[in-house]
Amino acid sequence: MKAITLGRGAFAALVVGAMMLGTASAETLRLSHNVGDTTTWHKGAEKFGELISEATGGDISVRVFPNAQLSGGDQMKQAEMIGRGALDLVLTSAINVTPLVPEMAVFSLPYLYSSYDEVDATTQGAPGQMMADILLEKGIVVLAWGENGFREITNNTRPITSPDDMKGLNMRVAGPMYIDVMNALGANPQQMQWSETLTALQQGVVDGQENPIGAVIIPQQVYEMQKYLTTWHYSYDPIFLGISKAKWDSYDAGMQDKLRTAAIEAMEYQRQITRDGTASGIDFLREKGMEVTELSPEQLAAFREATQPAFDTWAAKVGPEIVEAFRAAIAEAQ
Repeated sequence: MKAITLGRGAFAALVVGAMMLGTASAETLRLSHNVGDTTTWHKGAEKFGELISEATGGDISVRVFPNAQLSGGDQMKQAEMIGRGALDLVLTSAINVTPLVPEMAVFSLPYLYSSYDEVDATTQGAPGQMMADILLEKGIVVLAWGENGFREITNNTRPITSPDDMKGLNMRVAGPMYIDVMNALGANPQQMQWSETLTALQQGVVDGQENPIGAVIIPQQVYEMQKYLTTWHYSYDPIFLGISKAKWDSYDAGMQDKLRTAAIEAMEYQRQITRDGTASGIDFLREKGMEVTELSPEQLAAFREATQPAFDTWAAKVGPEIVEAFRAAIAEAQ
């Protein structure tokens, strides 16, 4: 009888040990992104968390932190933190990585793109892989590309129909390249974290800002603070879901495949809901009281000409080989 009791005790210990081992093996990854929890960025991040939890039977879960909380609200700092392994995952835009990797500005060169087909030819093709290889050198593994979108301009002062209308406006911008664009147009650019921008718009610290409709302007309710919107499509901004190389290297090939597969599906979902929101966004914003100006080809040509100096400056910083690779992919898509 004593032997049986010991056997049961040993068995119970084994069961508890196995349960503790299973608990210990579960891992929660921290994912930081730039904007609020109502955005398509956040929805894409949550979708990734759902997919990887399902794919791993709960062995990996993801906790999402919006508004760059883990970098003290500094959206530019996130890429550097991922690179040195201080963050697990990041969902950020190409333009926010340019202080660390200037080549990433290629995606957002003024008037580089004119359609989603052209965009997809780069982000989902060889140019996107070229940029992923450059980010890898900084310790960032790109799992998949998502979408912020074509950046449109809003302000509270006047309708924007020509470059002259930009003169003197105090414009919030996200990164260095957009500073040069605004300077070329005669505006007064103010680089500002997104976490500070909505308050600045409400208080009139800045006159306007530029961001995509479906990913930011609608979900962040910019229409409640801005009267005028112009669809000038002047710059495209992709986002990417990246993981620290140190964290990536800690997984075997099977787990890496699960992470990448979940990321690709999540970013496909995020791109689609962003484009859907953009497609219906103009009518929605008009219903909310915004005065929307849609530019003619001739008006767009004036903005393209006015921003050419900024294009040339940043194309030189990016490098001619990269710019040519993007232009070749775009030409093939056309």
